[in-house]
Amino acid sequence: MKKLLTLCSALCLMAIFCVPASALEYTVEAPGGLEFASATSVEPVLTADRGERPNEDLSKGNPMVAPAFGSNTSYLPGSGEPLYPFLGVAEAVQQPVGNIPVIPLPNTPGIPSASFAGNTSITVEPSKPAYGYTEVTGDMYYTGDYLGRVKIPSLGVNAKVYQGTDSSALSKGAGHFEDTSIWEGNVCIAGHNRGAHGIFGDIHTLKSGDAITLTTKAGSRTYSVFSVDKVKETDTSMLNRTAENQITLLTCVKGQSAYRWCVQATEVK
Repeated sequence: MKKLLTLCSALCLMAIFCVPASALEYTVEAPGGLEFASATSVEPVLTADRGERPNEDLSKGNPMVAPAFGSNTSYLPGSGEPLYPFLGVAEAVQQPVGNIPVIPLPNTPGIPSASFAGNTSITVEPSKPAYGYTEVTGDMYYTGDYLGRVKIPSLGVNAKVYQGTDSSALSKGAGHFEDTSIWEGNVCIAGHNRGAHGIFGDIHTLKSGDAITLTTKAGSRTYSVFSVDKVKETDTSMLNRTAENQITLLTCVKGQSAYRWCVQATEVK
C-alpha cells in the first residue's frame, strides 16, 4: 500500500511538470472605454470629464491664482486671476447634468452676473479692495520738495504739505504721515497748533460739512468734515487705511500734551 501511494504521488508530480509551456502564455489586453486610449495609441484620448473635446490643453502652463477666501467669487468654477495674464486662459469646460443645459460661467472676477444649470441664477457683486493706498514716489513731488497743498477755506488755511511729521517738515508747513496714502484712501496730515507755523491751531472749531481741499500731482479733491474729536496721543487708529477716500488732520491740544485734535473728512462726490 505504501508503494502504491508513493507511485501515485510521483505520477501527480510528473503530470504537473508536463503541462505544455504554451498553457502559461497569456495576453493582457489594454483597458478600453472612454477613460483610456488603446495600447501604444497616438490617437486623441476622450475622457469622460472632457466630453467631446479631444486634445484639450490640460497643462499647468498658466495656473490660476485663487480668489480671496470667503469672497463673492471664491466658490465659482473658473474664478480667480491668471498667474501669467499674457499667456491667456483656456476656456473652462462644463458638462451638462442629465438633460439640463449648462451655460458656461465667466472665469473673470467682477462680471456682474453668472448663470447656472436650469433657471437658477445668482448675481456676483464686483469685489471692492480692502483699502485704498497711493505710495509717495519721486514723481509726486513739486519743485520745492513738497507733495501738495491743503486748504481749509473756513479757517483761511492754505499750506504746503511736506513728507514726514518731524520738526523739519512741520517748520515749513503741514506734514504727511509717511506710512499713510498720499491720494487714494486715508490721507493723514499733521500741523502745529501755535506759533509762527500754527496752521492747524483752530481745526477743532470746524463743523460738520466744512470743506477741506487737497491738491497733489494726482489731482484735486474736496472733502466734507464728518468728525472732530479729542483723542489720546497714544491712539493711532485714525491713521488706519480705509476703502473710502478721506483726509485726517491732527494737531496738539493746547495745554494737554496727552491729547490730540483729530478732524476727519470724507470725499465729496
